[in-house]
Amino acid sequence: MIAAPLSLALLLAGSASAPVPQEAAPAPSQAAPPSPAAAAQAEELVVDVEGGVQPGEQLSIAVPVMPAVSVQQTAAGSTDALGRQLADIVAGDLRNSGLFTPLGAGQLRSPGFPEVTAPAYDHWAGTGAQALVQGYVRANGDGTLTVGCYLYDVSSRAELARQGFVVPPSDWRRAGHKCADTVYARLTGEGPYFDSRVVYVSETGPKGRRVKRLAIMDQDGANHRFLTNGQSIVLTPRFAPNQQSIVYMSYVGDRPSIYVYDIGSGRQRLVASNVSLSFAPRFSPDGRSILFSMAQAGNTDIYRVSAQGGTPQRLTNSPGIDTGGSYSPDGSRIVFESDRSGGQQIYVMNADGSNQQRISFGGGRYATPVWSPRGDLIAFTRISGGFRIGTMSPSGSGEKLLTDDWHDEGPSWSPNGRVITFHRSGRGAAGKADLWMVDLTGVNERRIPTPLDGSDPAWGPLRP
Repeated sequence: MIAAPLSLALLLAGSASAPVPQEAAPAPSQAAPPSPAAAAQAEELVVDVEGGVQPGEQLSIAVPVMPAVSVQQTAAGSTDALGRQLADIVAGDLRNSGLFTPLGAGQLRSPGFPEVTAPAYDHWAGTGAQALVQGYVRANGDGTLTVGCYLYDVSSRAELARQGFVVPPSDWRRAGHKCADTVYARLTGEGPYFDSRVVYVSETGPKGRRVKRLAIMDQDGANHRFLTNGQSIVLTPRFAPNQQSIVYMSYVGDRPSIYVYDIGSGRQRLVASNVSLSFAPRFSPDGRSILFSMAQAGNTDIYRVSAQGGTPQRLTNSPGIDTGGSYSPDGSRIVFESDRSGGQQIYVMNADGSNQQRISFGGGRYATPVWSPRGDLIAFTRISGGFRIGTMSPSGSGEKLLTDDWHDEGPSWSPNGRVITFHRSGRGAAGKADLWMVDLTGVNERRIPTPLDGSDPAWGPLRP
């Protein structure tokens, strides 16, 4: 079968062909955020292949081994082995998006280095691939690695994108994620999200006596490491906008307190102590303040405190429990949950606490609301005969449930607002807690591998 040409309707302008760079490859650039029109159509997004892919189908894309300029040993392994591993990462990311059917390195012949910029189009057309990702790996004299990434339209024989990434050996996997991001953004018109991390609560032990530790990993589950030792309970971790720190709640000496953990140094500092928290403390978009809920005189309200500590400022003051605040991307509004109407519902208000309005009116209760990074949707947990993940607009319209399991809760958005991570709990005392992802269609749902049980995931921004 001859592959149909890729439509350029959703693509950026094509780049001119050029030889493989002999000096350091150009630094990656981040894709621009989607336009309002693109955001409005995000749920129905499909990769557009003229005459070849129908709505709901996936694009066939070949991702062969990335050849080495020369086979050398590096701190990350030999360059030829890295070329195969990088191709596997790119193929895995694209497959997990639900929009592509990659033909991976194990199904394809390995191209030679000269083919990186001169693809054998007749051969790739014969595989049924509609697009082709090729690249290379080079060990540099200063110990770094250069990874080249090229995207081609097989039928029209055109180069669609190229990027080069210079990384230390410890970050070689990031080069694969960045290559996948280049391909994804080019073919969908959406922002990238693969080169990002997830922080969560790792759990072990019986349900009544869980040991809970902070853990961090790449969005695909790789590069996993524990941040705390489990000597005290930790809950609700959330990234700072600069990705250098995490705010979370901890019960040290049975006293609920808010801490900020510095990822680079491993140090943690106290922000607020002896507070009664119901849901996640969360940074403002500028990183200068932290939202949290605190009980005073039998009433729980939303407060804001400086990220450096200080006296909290109360933002709500109604009878009942107000909790779970999350800022809009521009910092002008806050979404939160409240039982002031008799049951948990979702409300929005201005950042100073004014103009509080209820937006959820469906059956059951609503919890854990969080604003999409592109501002068009709010994700939530709906409790009605079970716990399900859903989305609605900031006005409350367009409510849609994305999952249908026994106990799904705690949504957190990908950097591009296309995918949601959450945790799913099994039934009974022996039921496991796992991390999952689902996209806005509600169709592409998958579990994220973790060494132990996991809960309360928070997806961080795109890494620089």
